Amino acid sequence: MSLGRTWSVVLTGLVGDIVEVEADLSNQVPGFSIIGLADKALGEAQQRVHNACANSDLPLPRRHVTVNLSPANLPKRGSALDVAVAIAAVATESPLDRQSLAETVHLGELGLDGRLRPVSGVLPAVMAAARAGFRRVIVPHGNLSEAELVEGIEVRGAISLRDVARAHGLDVPDVLTDPVPAPEGTPAEDIQTPDLADVIGQRDAVEALVVAAAGGHHLLMSGPPGAGKTMLAKRLPGLLPDLDDGTALQVASIRSLAGLPVTALQRRPPFEAPHHTASAVALVGGGSRTLQPGAIARASGGVLFLDEAGEFSGHALDALRQPLESGCIEIHRVGFRAVLPARFQLVVATNPCPCGNYGVPGGACSCPSLAIRRYLGRLSGPLIDRIDIELGLQRVSATQSTAAGMTTAVGRERVAVARERALRRLHETPWRTNGEVDGTWLRSGPLRPDPAITRPLDDALHRGSLTLRGYDRVLRVSWTLADLAGRDRPSAADIGGALYLKRGASTC
Repeated sequence: MSLGRTWSVVLTGLVGDIVEVEADLSNQVPGFSIIGLADKALGEAQQRVHNACANSDLPLPRRHVTVNLSPANLPKRGSALDVAVAIAAVATESPLDRQSLAETVHLGELGLDGRLRPVSGVLPAVMAAARAGFRRVIVPHGNLSEAELVEGIEVRGAISLRDVARAHGLDVPDVLTDPVPAPEGTPAEDIQTPDLADVIGQRDAVEALVVAAAGGHHLLMSGPPGAGKTMLAKRLPGLLPDLDDGTALQVASIRSLAGLPVTALQRRPPFEAPHHTASAVALVGGGSRTLQPGAIARASGGVLFLDEAGEFSGHALDALRQPLESGCIEIHRVGFRAVLPARFQLVVATNPCPCGNYGVPGGACSCPSLAIRRYLGRLSGPLIDRIDIELGLQRVSATQSTAAGMTTAVGRERVAVARERALRRLHETPWRTNGEVDGTWLRSGPLRPDPAITRPLDDALHRGSLTLRGYDRVLRVSWTLADLAGRDRPSAADIGGALYLKRGASTC
């Protein structure tokens, strides 16, 4: 039989499509061609496959080999189909087990020496294969620990193309070969979160950080250099509860798609802090050929921290507005559309002016008024309207420097209790935290606050100092304050406290 057939996976974002790889022989001029909307990287696979097979004692037939990637109208990108293309071509003349080929998904890039090189996106690709009902997947040895995170499918790690051929019953000599190592980098599970007790003073800011963690609220901190904005932001992930299985798999899949090392499920929420020179594409994600998740997607399930927000471009900052509302990011490119998760907590830190001394007691600001307005104008009104808590910080004074602060363990326990109260209240809704709750449901649903309690909010809305979106965000924060205090419903004090936090009046 001159037809070889097996399977692989093509990713569009985190969505995996099963691809049938067919190889057939014909009596044309000897050669090798790939059809089925292959991109340049995959089109170059013919030379990698030719050399890898020759160096693995698996020579290709001396006839014309045509490889078809089906469905033919689905764009195929990247080099992860190399192994499937090679093994299907070898199967056109070699006695490989046809049943085994039909039940196996192959992933991996080929080196010219026949070794399998790790590729990005193995975890979501294996998940797609498991959902499609395949019972076995063969991946490069460097991706083995990552692929084994998926349950319900047999995973085999192969060092070379010889190992793949032997897995399908072909008797080829075993040559000792060193595996290609996995991508370098610090695994996410090894990254330690600093303790909140390191923050000296800033009691109001620490309390606001606990409120943000308890309700999943977005936070803006404005203050001079040295006030502790970065210290506070880095300690927010330590206050958040551990990720559940579904979210942990999603976080690991995004890391895999980004080419970052994945060796185990990360239970701590991720923390992303892109530099202020980052472009809108770096935040959102994209790429003309291979989709790369941006900082927004990599922060999903955790915290996105924008330090020196006044130095970001206005276009990059405004790219956050739609993901903050929808919880996802849609990337449209010619030929494909991908949807990535974007359910993160935003923490923004900015100085009051370019030099950082505007309004600072004892400080001398040298910035022209136009420069100050331009600097603060980078944070547009629509973006600030989507932030729940706004803090104004001052530098810590000498008398505060000896005060003991709250530890992460204490804060995390408070957050856990508050989230449990919110979860019981929202158990019949699609939301899990106060920060996710729909504003219309809060204002007119079964938990609508008493009009006498919301009078300060109504007055602020009537005066125009609050938008309706801001009104809803204050309501969400008031529910979180009630949860932290152990109350069943927000009180007038909770509404006042939430309004105080929204208006950015807090100082240390």
